[in-house]
Amino acid sequence: MKCLVLKTDSYKYLEQSFKQWLDVLGYARSSVYGMPLRLREFFHWLEQQDVTQLKDITARHITQYYSYIKQRANTRQGGGLSPSYINKHKQVIDLFSQYVRQSGRYEMPYVQLENQRGEKENLNVLSVGEIKQLYHATHSGDTLYHAQEIGMRDRAMLSVLYGCGLRRSEAKNLDIDDINLDTKTLHVRKAKGNKARLVPLHSSNVRHLENYLYNARPVLLDKQNKKGKPESAFFISVRSKRLSDMTMLYCLHKLIKKTENPVLIEKAPSLHTLRHSIATHLLDKGMKLEAISKFLGHSSLESTQIYTHLTDEQGIIIG
Repeated sequence: MKCLVLKTDSYKYLEQSFKQWLDVLGYARSSVYGMPLRLREFFHWLEQQDVTQLKDITARHITQYYSYIKQRANTRQGGGLSPSYINKHKQVIDLFSQYVRQSGRYEMPYVQLENQRGEKENLNVLSVGEIKQLYHATHSGDTLYHAQEIGMRDRAMLSVLYGCGLRRSEAKNLDIDDINLDTKTLHVRKAKGNKARLVPLHSSNVRHLENYLYNARPVLLDKQNKKGKPESAFFISVRSKRLSDMTMLYCLHKLIKKTENPVLIEKAPSLHTLRHSIATHLLDKGMKLEAISKFLGHSSLESTQIYTHLTDEQGIIIG
């Protein structure tokens, strides 16, 4: 898609302004980079159909393009495109339609495009036992500088990413003021799509967050640096700076290695795996899909329904 060249100036402008819109709304860097490229492919296809004006796009064009994407060959690996990749194109069309409507440029025709599902969903999910092993790994004896405080921080990190089901960008952007231990709530201000939400805190999560906030975080702060305003970030490094999402992933990988569990190491879970895992465990315990959707901050049940095709730790299909 990066090699596609647009000829229409208005399409070039719309691609860039759409990218800025996604960035302002707080989408992850990967989305801000990838979504405009998929939009470019849509524009390039429209140019091949001699459609060079936004106002000339019809419902038929959108339907035909979606059919084209479902049949297009995978230029990198051969064969067809995966269902998840096709769904990303659908998402871009939906978001772009929302963007042009909000910007007042034009109201694109609405087309109900169906999500594609593969024969098998292969989403990585950790068992409850594996989650417990990660928590236990935060207590393992290290000789690193501030090892005890880092362990407290990593337990709090697990409590936010797993216990509260936050996205990695949401966890990274947490500030001290977003944690209310009195009301046992966590305020996600910088959520996906710029939609804030309150997340209830379980008593165990409160304990881990409180322990980190009052016993570990003050030690990690650089008291020698008295310039500028105090660091407002909730999760900080030994250098007293806000943890990046890549640093959080590095911390998770260290914990995985400490478990010495070959199955867990083979799974190589990401930060987002923790979010998938809590959703699966809540569903397994009987929580309604609507409640899980609200807990995760999804804008629709369609986004949450992917969790109904995961498996529990006994291998039973849920949903």
